[in-house]
Amino acid sequence: MSMNILGISAYYHDSAAALVCDGEIVSAAQEERFTRKKHDSNFPLKAIEYCLSEAQINIEQINYVVFYEKPLVKFDRLLETYISYAPQGFRQFMMGIPIWLRQKLHLPREIDKALEHKYKGRYVFTEHHESHAASAFFPSPFEEAAILTMDGVGEWATASFGTGRGNKIDITNVLHFPHSLGLLYSAFTYFTGFRVNSGEYKLMGLAPYGEPKYYDIIMKELLDLKEDGSFRLDMSYFPYCHKTVMTGKKFEKLFGGPPRKAESPLTQREMDMAASIQAVTEEIMLRMAKHVHEQTGMKNLVLAGGVALNCVGNGRILRESSFENIWIQPASGDAGGALGAALFVWYQLLDNKRIIESPDLQKGSLLGPSYSNEQITDFLDSVHAKYERYSDQEQLIDKAANLINNEKVIGWFQGKMEFGPRALGSRSIIGDARSETMQSIMNLKIKFRESFRPFAPCVLKEDLKEYFDMPDGQESPYMLIVAPVNNDKRLPVNIDTTKLKGLEKLKAKRSLIPAVTHVDYSARVQTVDAIRNPKLHSLMSRFKEVSSCPVIINTSFNIRGEPIVCTPEDAYRCFMATNMDVLVMEDVVLYKDQQPQTKKLEIDDYKAQFQLD
Repeated sequence: MSMNILGISAYYHDSAAALVCDGEIVSAAQEERFTRKKHDSNFPLKAIEYCLSEAQINIEQINYVVFYEKPLVKFDRLLETYISYAPQGFRQFMMGIPIWLRQKLHLPREIDKALEHKYKGRYVFTEHHESHAASAFFPSPFEEAAILTMDGVGEWATASFGTGRGNKIDITNVLHFPHSLGLLYSAFTYFTGFRVNSGEYKLMGLAPYGEPKYYDIIMKELLDLKEDGSFRLDMSYFPYCHKTVMTGKKFEKLFGGPPRKAESPLTQREMDMAASIQAVTEEIMLRMAKHVHEQTGMKNLVLAGGVALNCVGNGRILRESSFENIWIQPASGDAGGALGAALFVWYQLLDNKRIIESPDLQKGSLLGPSYSNEQITDFLDSVHAKYERYSDQEQLIDKAANLINNEKVIGWFQGKMEFGPRALGSRSIIGDARSETMQSIMNLKIKFRESFRPFAPCVLKEDLKEYFDMPDGQESPYMLIVAPVNNDKRLPVNIDTTKLKGLEKLKAKRSLIPAVTHVDYSARVQTVDAIRNPKLHSLMSRFKEVSSCPVIINTSFNIRGEPIVCTPEDAYRCFMATNMDVLVMEDVVLYKDQQPQTKKLEIDDYKAQFQLD
């Protein structure tokens, strides 16, 4: 009889569900993909429904339901924090306590209600950073590894490290709230005018346009950093313990004025602040990693937690620490906690044997729903869309490769949806990395987002070393490591870059793959292999044949403010509302110029319909 374990993360940020059956990761998905509400924190009913349907079981066949953190311990932290700052924070206290008393302190009751009282088994609550650690180690390809987790805050922990061996993890050291690398980074996200918990990617992408002129100020005034990577923040600059804002008047005085207003023009100050906090973050991550290596003596490192999505920092750990190999959980944020919680029960609590597999147990993180050609064509027929269907896979691949070679932008909808924040070639928008105009076209006319945002390259795994400076044997299948573009792929810049400031740096063509080369000659690399993503690998191999280039652009199939598309309907709506040229859904190809114009959605209507930013 199968042992089925359902992991859940909910109520805080990016709710998700994951199902582990006899130790195998069967399914995992974020609630936002189904509700179309970005970072949906509500109970993940639709994600659970999907996970059960994928395994062809019902809720009565679940043996354990696991929640990814301990609500009572978290409540203790909130109460202690409120009391410590009283009478400051009384308004926040009055806003936050009712929902705890009504809902969050009664999670078994709330989960039972959500599951319609059909589940009769036991509820388990793991610690937040235990869930992160389990999500990092148990799916990894390592028999043993050091574990490092870093995020905003769980119950009390904001970072932790320990070891994983066989089927057990052991967390030995913890950094406690309010001293948090994730919250420090989020404070700068907030101050530079981006949304906390979603704008951190923007801050990281903005950093190369500035200079780290505030680095020394941050190190001197805001934190006391130790050699082992632990630190204490000067909380007089950060009122997030007792207010709903991340920074206060003292912070504003230090950095020469109030926070940037959202959507207002970016100034050199924001670019320099981004560069500065990114440099500080990398230094802290690197010190932590070096200390963990010294303490554990292990050659392998696994990472999870929201800070582990800082792929620039990950790249520095890979290049500059003493670890030989690193593996990063693709869903490193709270969503991945659902998966970690389920795996923690299977291995740590039930003591089941762990079998190591290559390349890993994450299945390419392609753990979401897929759709058949019949489901796709049924929908397309219902909206009178015009399409071609290919019965020959080689013909389809050849057509798509030649379209990319002709600088067409393709919506690529194939197989199972990705689990985690990155599109990895199943729900992707792809294009020619050699194009000088592709970055601006994709940003402004397709993604409808800031012009400075970089795009990631997909590169055939076998051609990685030809284009990017990565250590021998290391891969980056989940787009979580930034690496320099090789010198021989860089171009002599025909303008004086020293005179370019801020976003003017975009004007310089820097490499043979300019659409994916950031202004500092870096790239957020995704390696593509035939095991994890065979169809994308076939497409890129064919593209290499027609273009002599093994690199393409890959960005998530969505627009700004929208979750990555899930269904054929999501994909078609996004396709019709943007300037994508072609949509390929499984074996079906649609061309924009052939679609009924009456069905074309204008972007403002599209945003309004789905309440997007």
